[in-house]
Amino acid sequence: MKVLKFGGTSVGSVASISTLLDIMEHEVEAGERPVTVLSAMSGITNLLLQAAEEAALGKPTAQHLQELESRHFGVVKSLLEVQRQNPVLTKLKLYLNELEDLLQGIQSLRELTPQTRDLVVSYGERCSTYMVSKIAAQRFPEAVFVDASELIKTDSHFGQARVHIELTERLIRCFCHEHPGKLLFVTGFIASNEHGRITTLGRGGSDYTAAIWGAALHASEIQIWTDVNGMMTADPRMVKKAFSLPELSYTEAMELSYFGAKVIYPPTMIPAFLRRIPIVIKNTFDLGFAGTTIRHDCRPSELPIKGISSINDISVINLVGSGMVGKAGFSGRLFSLLAREQINVVLITQASSEHSITFAVQPQDAVLAQQLIAQEFELELQAKKLELPSIEPDLAVLAIVGENMKQTPGIAGKLFQALGRNGINVRAIAQGSSEYNISVIISRADLAKALNAVHDAFFVELTKTLHVFCLGTGNIGSELFRQLHAHRELLREQNGVQVNVIGISNTSRMVIDTNGIGLDDWHSTLNGGAEPADLPRFIQRMKALNLPNCVLVDNTASPEPVACYEEVLKASIAVVTCNKLGNSGSYQQYRLLHEAARQHGADFYYETNVGAGLPIIRTLKDLRTSGDRVLRIEAILSGTISFIFNHFGGEVAFHEVVREAQERGYTEPDPRDDLNGKDFMRKMLILARDAGFPLELDDVVIEPMLPTACLEAPSVEAFYKQLQAHQGYFEQLKQQAASSGKVLRYIGRLEDGQVRIALEMVDQQHPFYLLSGSDNIISFSTERYKERPLVVKGPGAGAEVTAAGVFADLVNVGTR
Repeated sequence: MKVLKFGGTSVGSVASISTLLDIMEHEVEAGERPVTVLSAMSGITNLLLQAAEEAALGKPTAQHLQELESRHFGVVKSLLEVQRQNPVLTKLKLYLNELEDLLQGIQSLRELTPQTRDLVVSYGERCSTYMVSKIAAQRFPEAVFVDASELIKTDSHFGQARVHIELTERLIRCFCHEHPGKLLFVTGFIASNEHGRITTLGRGGSDYTAAIWGAALHASEIQIWTDVNGMMTADPRMVKKAFSLPELSYTEAMELSYFGAKVIYPPTMIPAFLRRIPIVIKNTFDLGFAGTTIRHDCRPSELPIKGISSINDISVINLVGSGMVGKAGFSGRLFSLLAREQINVVLITQASSEHSITFAVQPQDAVLAQQLIAQEFELELQAKKLELPSIEPDLAVLAIVGENMKQTPGIAGKLFQALGRNGINVRAIAQGSSEYNISVIISRADLAKALNAVHDAFFVELTKTLHVFCLGTGNIGSELFRQLHAHRELLREQNGVQVNVIGISNTSRMVIDTNGIGLDDWHSTLNGGAEPADLPRFIQRMKALNLPNCVLVDNTASPEPVACYEEVLKASIAVVTCNKLGNSGSYQQYRLLHEAARQHGADFYYETNVGAGLPIIRTLKDLRTSGDRVLRIEAILSGTISFIFNHFGGEVAFHEVVREAQERGYTEPDPRDDLNGKDFMRKMLILARDAGFPLELDDVVIEPMLPTACLEAPSVEAFYKQLQAHQGYFEQLKQQAASSGKVLRYIGRLEDGQVRIALEMVDQQHPFYLLSGSDNIISFSTERYKERPLVVKGPGAGAEVTAAGVFADLVNVGTR
């Protein structure tokens, strides 16, 4: 025998009630005679509570009664045959008349007691269950309406009554013995005390009713039909990637439900737990969903945790003082006091020094708890052995749950790394010795961000989502968007990363869309529904969204974004940039940015600052991290300059090579921006700083490769004329190098803490001799690579290569 419980949404409309009856028919055809427990129609309990509270204030309640009648009568007239309607409508009208008299009494007395409130809300279950039972009788003549208040007996703790289990089970079994073969439709949530007064079973009361009946009748299964796909790994309203769990143990389900998973409530499982009855959570609106089964003999799972649950709003009370140290019975005295006043303590943590106790309560209980503690410990407070307890509001609890946690090392580390990398401060921690649960208290404003970050961290079979905000839509920015769009599936499959571009801004327009911006047509989005660009507002909105795994990508060469880096890093938002100005400004700025990244756990990646797509920065950091010491660095770090000198040979004139480089897109619009060596100088400065030398830009010695007249020409065309005018100078250099079997190379060198950039002639023994195309090259001479330097070589110019470097940095953020 099964017990089926249907929630408010499952009896909330004509369509859902029809589905309910189809489910019942399927069970009957399979030979079952299930007991069906029903909640009030969705929204009716809140409507009844509102009517009662307004009546206590002397306000009219006719409108509420009219809505109550309209919803039930509408269902009856839609689903019940005309000749059957009158008796049912008459009974419902009698219920409504009783309710109206009750509300008038409340209105007259201006008083609403817990006992009266329970009586008012009981009409929700009684009306819905009676109505559905009579509709079901058209298909199942053996259907019987059962008012559970006559069978479930409780104490007189109105609002959350305690069930007298033995008496209740005896009454239920006797009733079923007297009604063999009947299909019982039972009111959920309501019961009665020894005097026959209506009581209610509290939060999740209808589920509890189903569990009580299931335990009393030794049911083979208890089905909870609701409006979601079972128990999920997290709240799907906050975590879009949350997925349904096929199985949970009783303990796991208890832990998840205690910490806010509202699909099922802890008291529901206790009777089933004691009798080892499986509980199956099913979805009335998705009959194809197999359901989540909660059982005693749950099969082993490969998941390190089963789910992430939360309490969205709690307050924390901190009690501090020397009066607690070594004081036997202090904690018992404290928590007995709170228990006497029905204040539920959600979480407790105490310092090993016994100098402080922190505990979490519902916000509405915080002030009362503070007052009670002040009264109870008045002498200790006067003697300064205790400080007045402080209240921290606007907090939340996040809990990870799973039986495998006790067998898997590093669970706590993964949790705190996920929180720390996203700048989420943990206010308190609690873990039981059973290791089924680790709970942390965080700011309520960070809860959604924390849930998503932790979910991404633990459920590795899902992709990790990076929420990306991009500055700059020039050649590099546009190419990055193209690459991200072209390789999105590869990125997801091979790296487990999904890049979701949330914001785009250039110098004129900006757009932010939390659902993500389609990279196949981002131009239209930016030019269509965008707003005028405002960098400070763009940054503030990015921070205010408080998204997990957030990244700012700077594809500009402007100083304005650089001024925001420190603020962004301090918000624990990663920065990926090809903009060299941040790391090549003052040394103080360089240190501030790197320190902000370190202190706030934010990634700061700038591989493209030096070698476009080449792994130069990463190689240098890996050498230093592994304990190696840099002795000398030699480099050609300008793809433009590399191309020019690699092609400056034979009969080709110098100015022709420069013109070709510009036509191929290797140079800036004004080639002198490349050929003056300043960009190269910034790259060498960044390398020197990352190698551990606190240099300023003025410390870099640079020898110009061009005559002064070329660099000081008033326009680009004038510049080319000067190159032609100085053709003899360049030919002389070429001839001098060729005559000695050498080639010209513009080389940056870091040695003994000094940086120098100059035009040199190198022979065939030098690793830079065979450089070709627009390749960059760098040679690391270290303690480990002293005899044979470590050489990194590859393309060093062009938007495609640089965008690929930014792409790689984004992947590195995602895979950490």
